[in-house]
This record gives sequence, C-alpha cells and structure tokens, in this order.
Amino acid sequence: MPSKKLADFAAPATGGTFKLSEHRGRPVVLYFYPKDNTPGCTMEGAQFRDLYKKFEKADALIVGVSRDSLKSHESFKAKMKFPFELVSDEDEKLCKQFGVIKIKNMYGRQVRGIERSTFLIDGNGTLVQEWRGIKVPGHAEEVLAAVKAL
Repeated sequence: MPSKKLADFAAPATGGTFKLSEHRGRPVVLYFYPKDNTPGCTMEGAQFRDLYKKFEKADALIVGVSRDSLKSHESFKAKMKFPFELVSDEDEKLCKQFGVIKIKNMYGRQVRGIERSTFLIDGNGTLVQEWRGIKVPGHAEEVLAAVKAL
C-alpha cells in the first residue's frame, strides 16, 4: 500500500483531546470498531489490551475509535481496564477521513456502521498500512508484527 501523509486531526477522547500531531516520533495504531460493549469489539479491545506492553515496548500508541459518546467510552474503558484511550467520533469526522462507514447487513436490514478497520501511522504522521473488514482473532498480533517491522 502506498504511504500517504495524513492531515492532522483532533477529537474528544477519554483522558482529554487526542491530537495526532502531538504523537509525532512514534507509531500510532488507530483502530475503528463499531460499538462499545458488543462481543466482537470487546474481544478486539481485549486483544490490544493484552498485547499493550509489547506495543509500548515498540514505542507504539494504541487508540480505539467509535461513534459512541465519551460517557460510553469512559465506562467501557474502565470495565475492560483498557490502558489506551478511546476516541469519540460522534460527528463521524474521523470515520469520513478514513472511509470506514459502510452499509452493513444486520439481521436482514441494511444499516450504516463502522467497518472494523485498523490504520498504522508512522512517527512522521504517514499512513503506512491499513487493514479493513477485519476478523478479530489474531488481528492485534498481526498489527504488532507490522509495528515491529517499521
């Protein structure tokens, strides 16, 4: 995948506003997930949580993004003991920037939602790898391997 310089962005997050440019010099793993407290999203977050120390050792920052409110994120983060921040993208600005909103079939009807996707941004703010339509098992390990390969 060709690397692409990203426009800086800021968004409300647990622990304060998350601003991409404030994390220059280290890789950022930005993972988009459909909804707090749902089985797949809980499992995905737990896998990133369980590998967090290894991401930290590789100097990488993990940030989860969904359209849930900050209040929902705060309780989800506390309940799951996530050591990383969750960004609230209620206005879908980040979702649009990364093109993750898709029409999905849910119980036979079509709904707009976030396609589970992960983006690896290098220390210069350049998008270097992306994963879309993710299957959760093993995904966090795959992302960690890509971070280590930077």
